[in-house]
Amino acid sequence: MTCVVHARGLRYRYPGHDEALRGIDLRITHGERVALLGPNGAGKTTFMMHLNGLMMGEGELEVAGLVVARNTLQRLRARVGVVFQDPDDQLFMPTVREDVAFGPLNMGLDRDAVHERVTAALGKVRMLHVVDRAPYQLSMGERRRVAIATVLAMDPSLLVLDEPSANLDPRARRELLEVLETIERTMLVTTHDLPLAAELCERAVILAAGRIVGDGPCHEILADAELLAAHDLELPAGFDLAAIERRSRPLAAPRG
Repeated sequence: MTCVVHARGLRYRYPGHDEALRGIDLRITHGERVALLGPNGAGKTTFMMHLNGLMMGEGELEVAGLVVARNTLQRLRARVGVVFQDPDDQLFMPTVREDVAFGPLNMGLDRDAVHERVTAALGKVRMLHVVDRAPYQLSMGERRRVAIATVLAMDPSLLVLDEPSANLDPRARRELLEVLETIERTMLVTTHDLPLAAELCERAVILAAGRIVGDGPCHEILADAELLAAHDLELPAGFDLAAIERRSRPLAAPRG
């Protein structure tokens, strides 16, 4: 399968601090949904920020068919869609329509193509009914889905989600999960929500102190209580991995 992310010996150090990434070797292939797990300070966000060139460390990193370098950033950011934990970091226009149209317009698409992108992206996240509302009028769960739509409108090869279920009530979390399950993209999901990882992702990678310490089928990783405990991770009391329904899904053709 097409390799969407290929990191080899990736390192990054914040000024005056220890290394945040200490030689990451990771391959993610087309169509995979990968949960990136680990305690606070493990390096998850740092790694995520490398995927569209917001940070650049040492080593080699290829994403969506492009070597991450200063001369590839424009093309890279059209292929890698990053959804931040706080949707207000991505929603800044007067209406939802304008927010979702912002990326396609900056790609130089004509009005009809932009309209199609906006309609398709909002339909995918079940938010077409708010297209002419102001983002500030929406709930946290609604704003998060609109933020995802702003990224989907760019038709990325890779969708990166940072703590997508953070600060959501149970209903909003369920609705978000239902939306994510229908999106045909390679996904990397950084999360502390282990049940969400179990429900959404087939593979899990655990980072600790800037190194990969676990990588395998999500259910196997989450069933390893000793591995989880060693890295300050645990499933909620009473959570039954065996009860999780594994849903089949079609895969989109590789992009980029």
